[in-house]
Amino acid sequence: DALLPTLSSAAAPQPVTEPAPVAAYGKQQPWAATLLENRLLNGPGATKETRQLVFDLSGSGFTYAAGDALGVWPRNCPALVDELLALIQLDGQTMVELKGQPAMPLTEALQAHLEIAKVTTQQLQAFAGNAPDLQRLLQPECKAELQDWLWGRQLVDVLRAFPQQLPLASWLELLKPLQPRLYSISSSPLAHPQQVHLTVSTVRYGARKGVCSSFLADRAQALKVAIFPQVSKHFRLPEDDSVPVIMVGPGTGIAPFRAFLEEREARGAKGANWLFFGEQYAATDFYYQEQLQAWQAAGHLRLDTAFSRDQAEKVYVQQRMLEQGAQLWQWLEAGAYFYVCGDAQRMAKDVDAALRAIVAEHGGMDAAVAAAYVEALGRAKRYRRDVY
Repeated sequence: DALLPTLSSAAAPQPVTEPAPVAAYGKQQPWAATLLENRLLNGPGATKETRQLVFDLSGSGFTYAAGDALGVWPRNCPALVDELLALIQLDGQTMVELKGQPAMPLTEALQAHLEIAKVTTQQLQAFAGNAPDLQRLLQPECKAELQDWLWGRQLVDVLRAFPQQLPLASWLELLKPLQPRLYSISSSPLAHPQQVHLTVSTVRYGARKGVCSSFLADRAQALKVAIFPQVSKHFRLPEDDSVPVIMVGPGTGIAPFRAFLEEREARGAKGANWLFFGEQYAATDFYYQEQLQAWQAAGHLRLDTAFSRDQAEKVYVQQRMLEQGAQLWQWLEAGAYFYVCGDAQRMAKDVDAALRAIVAEHGGMDAAVAAAYVEALGRAKRYRRDVY
């Protein structure tokens, strides 16, 4: 850790003070919120569907901090429930008992309490008894082929390929409990005292759709939505408002950084803010463009963008980082915190590699020393990731 400069502003920086919870909302005790706003963030002709969702917290005592996530309990699509009931040949009015719940019609259990989209290994094994093709796919040597076959398929698609006639009791064992989905919060409670905002990409592929993202996009406005705060103590702004922050958040990874920027503006923070944002096309996919550009014009934000499809050769946020490597290195040496949010599979790895390359080149270090510098940033809580 001796690699990191000794900074007056970085003397054991403390995380932001947590708000005292007024009401203990959690996974098992959510708040039934009204969805106030469901706004499409993409422009006309976009290939993506990304939405800003605004929930009303009035009178709830619901507290959260910039950097936290929001848990959302979805409901399954009624059309998907009907499709499943037809395939398994069961009556939706049959009363069923689920653990910890009063008796309810099977239709309600399938809509609100059971995971009916995702396919599990246990289900496939149960279906394989009368399906030789499925038995073959379940062999260890066919793992990659099975993954390819399952891509984009939900439980109803598997049942169309391999019809089953199982008793109700078997289905109640095979269907797992529906789980809440977690989304990075994209608002500051200082900027929106009675609201919490999300930035959600709606998943649709053919006839199928993401359980929670499509629930929020298509049906949540007509219902109360069960939500709860998920504290992310690892993903907080520095408590010292003079410390600079660098944020890398392409796509919906921008969510917590909109919250951070609102928070720092509301606190009158003097520390500089630098955001790297990327998407496919500037014309259709520049989320929160007006707000970001207003902050940029006011001197609250340095903004670098990478719109991958706007030129012949695709450009991504990590390339923008490398282009600005000399200044990014200066910011790190001045005590900047470095944040990443978004895709863990590729983007976060590419950003990490770019960060190491910048430290090596502009810090005049070999790869091993640069890696040690980046690891020291992590130990000093100055390199923070919210990746999924």
